[in-house]
Amino acid sequence: MKLSDFICTHMDEILQQWDTFARKVAPPGNHLSHDALRDHAQTMLDDIARDMRESQSAEERRLKSEGRGEGAGMTGTAAAEHGSQRQSKDFTLLQLSAEFRALRATVLRLWLPNVPRDDPQTVRDLMRFNEGIDQALAESIVAYSRRTQQTRDLFLAVLGHDLRSPLAGMLLAGDMLAQGEVRSEKVAQIGANLARGANVMRHIVDDLIGYTRSQLDEGLPMCPEFCDLHEVLESAIADATATYPGSHYHLRAEPGLVGRYDPTRLYQMFLNLLVNAGRHSRGEAPVIVQACAEADAYVIDITNQGEPIPPAKLESIFRPLVQLSDEDGVARSGTSLGLGLFIAREVAKAHDGSLTARSTASDGTTFTATLPRGKAAEKRLAQAMP
Repeated sequence: MKLSDFICTHMDEILQQWDTFARKVAPPGNHLSHDALRDHAQTMLDDIARDMRESQSAEERRLKSEGRGEGAGMTGTAAAEHGSQRQSKDFTLLQLSAEFRALRATVLRLWLPNVPRDDPQTVRDLMRFNEGIDQALAESIVAYSRRTQQTRDLFLAVLGHDLRSPLAGMLLAGDMLAQGEVRSEKVAQIGANLARGANVMRHIVDDLIGYTRSQLDEGLPMCPEFCDLHEVLESAIADATATYPGSHYHLRAEPGLVGRYDPTRLYQMFLNLLVNAGRHSRGEAPVIVQACAEADAYVIDITNQGEPIPPAKLESIFRPLVQLSDEDGVARSGTSLGLGLFIAREVAKAHDGSLTARSTASDGTTFTATLPRGKAAEKRLAQAMP
């Protein structure tokens, strides 16, 4: 049987093996659906099989081998859409390439035992199939790279916007003070505006540093010490209130929430969660912060009464950078870097804990940070010390 015919008649078996492999290489926490895992595999295979049935000149073979064949680098193809989709789901280029390697190996492993190896038709089919896979991979990588560049450009644009606003306020306040004509009763207000602008910029810089460090093999550096979670939460609430003066935070914390953690990192995690909650709160509804002790962990819930997040989108809000486009359907601030929740989860992970979210129209949106207690958590923190 010709390979093009074999692909069409054994499509379900091939796709099942593709599905299994894609699930193995998918980034942790990326719970892709059955359709998303298979993505555009069937269309890509159909395109390759159709191309294999068409005649090809020596010149066309040469151009295709050099990556300059008809359709090379095109957008809108199944392979290009696959590359763009995988980039949006945090696949690396190595994982993307591995998928095509697995697809190639799967098809040939199923087909070759059924055909004579020394038959000229077998050799021709092998050449045409490999050409098709290579071209699909090239189109997928081009689309992946384009989307990566677009994400970076958007990230830089939003970063500039976020920094410009507090800078403009600080420059205006500085000009007013430099003129020396400010009434004494206005000085305190101008000072508060300056402090608020500086706080906003500091939060942005902290998130950028945290994101950069989280991408290193070592992860976030930790400096654990005994601390009181109640005190850390109070400090974070004070700064969140300064950043969003219109927001109201109610803290309900049990006494005795002490343990060996990195208080600076916990402050960073809590502040990001509180600022996010304040940004998305609706009307005068306060942000409720509850902290309690369980048998082997401390649990901190931060709840706001903003617009609910669709259940299928709850995981995407923790992804960095790509959140800047609202394609996931999650309502976001137009000037959000998309790093705060990502950094918060990284801090929880660095403490051997977790950060999850749930959201309903009746109960609001709740982020739950779980921090383990005991020797195992302390040992992990000690290993993370620089």
